[in-house]
Amino acid sequence: MVVVDNASGDGTAEMVEQEFPGVRLIANESNLGFAAGNNQAIEATRAPFVLLLNPDTEVQEGALAALLQVFEEARVGAAAPQLVLPDGRVQRSCRGFPEPVPVLAEAVGLARLFPRGRLGAYRMRGWDHDTRREVDQPMASTLAVRRAALAEVGLFDEDFPLYFNDVDLCYRLKQAGWKIVFEPKARVLHHHGHSTRQVRARAVLESHRGLIRFYRKHYRGRVFPLWYWAVTAGAWLTMWPRAALAKLRGG
Repeated sequence: MVVVDNASGDGTAEMVEQEFPGVRLIANESNLGFAAGNNQAIEATRAPFVLLLNPDTEVQEGALAALLQVFEEARVGAAAPQLVLPDGRVQRSCRGFPEPVPVLAEAVGLARLFPRGRLGAYRMRGWDHDTRREVDQPMASTLAVRRAALAEVGLFDEDFPLYFNDVDLCYRLKQAGWKIVFEPKARVLHHHGHSTRQVRARAVLESHRGLIRFYRKHYRGRVFPLWYWAVTAGAWLTMWPRAALAKLRGG
């Protein structure tokens, strides 16, 4: 097992070193971001499967075995568990790829009025996250990935330091013909937002920047120009007001 500590400053690195001597610790002097930190851990291991696991998660009994069983199916590149919030609610942790029409439908509220079909496809509003199925992009808070798939499509793109690196990876997996499967029998407790709560304003900015980078990388020249500019311009125009509001709320 490998633990990458991105300059946490809370004594985590020292605790791992003292209490878990069998764990390989990579203690970074600065926070390199989610993408670079996970790439360090992936490159430091050789197992046929990689488990991406955030520090705000608790893996429940039997979850890892359930995820590994998913890979018995051919061409499964990644497997995601059901994430459960501390109050017992199932977290809506999977989304469709951020294609223009579903994203704009979310922005103007149409997705809530028409949750099924294309308009609600971005947040997968027509699905209860309680059945096994193929998905586009599950949260990488907990995500098992086949190393052979990573060898084919590459690791996380570090141009996405905090957000949309998982979306980008899943997109490349799907483009290469790998399947991504959600398995509700695997359950993980997720203390959602704890890792970004103290820097919420920055997280808002990085989320919007990530969406813009994703569009520039994957959709520029491939989707209708009006849709492309509507999404990217909307992301630019709303990111600063949303970040300012998060700052006022203590983030």
